[in-house]
Amino acid sequence: MGRTKAKPGVKPGPKVGKDRRQEILAAAAQVITDRGLSETRIQDIAETCGVSTGLILYYFESKDRLLVEALTYANDQFYLRLSRELRKNPSARAQLDRLIELSVPGLLPEFQFLDEWALWVEIWVRALRDPEMAKEHEVLNRRWRRSIADIVRHGRSTGEFPEGLDADELGIQIGAVVDGLAIQVLMDHGDVTPDDMLRVSRDVSAKLIGFALEPAGA
Repeated sequence: MGRTKAKPGVKPGPKVGKDRRQEILAAAAQVITDRGLSETRIQDIAETCGVSTGLILYYFESKDRLLVEALTYANDQFYLRLSRELRKNPSARAQLDRLIELSVPGLLPEFQFLDEWALWVEIWVRALRDPEMAKEHEVLNRRWRRSIADIVRHGRSTGEFPEGLDADELGIQIGAVVDGLAIQVLMDHGDVTPDDMLRVSRDVSAKLIGFALEPAGA
């Protein structure tokens, strides 16, 4: 984060390094995931990462602002892990299958250091009534759909997927299926388990694209 110039007559605010900022965001994501935004106090986050509440409010202004940045941080961690995983196998089929696996809440706990889905639910609720939050949500949502569309484009270029597929439309369709099933898994009613979500997401993706997805590592 770049330096900001102090306004005349205004005392400069506190400085925080990149590592400290990431610690705050990671702590915020975890606390909000555990308690929900409405039950989370800035003090809880401050105590978790060992900073003052004043420092957190100086940089993030409000809990809603902190929610957006915490979700962005959690998303960045997800896409970093996803990128590393996708580089292990150049096959578009295997990449799409791996993306689905990594998107199922609770399926691969070793890869889910932060529960991005719980944060998504928080921001979805606020985006319904807050135009600014809705804009932030759409930026993050476009990134999610684009990650799917990029795999489809890769599959077309390698010949693994049929020609003529609309990658952007498939990004919307497959993304919507994963989103909807993830909510059912998060509700934990037992009707839709992580294994159910994995199976259905694979089956729907296969039908939409026109081939049978193979298990990762097969």
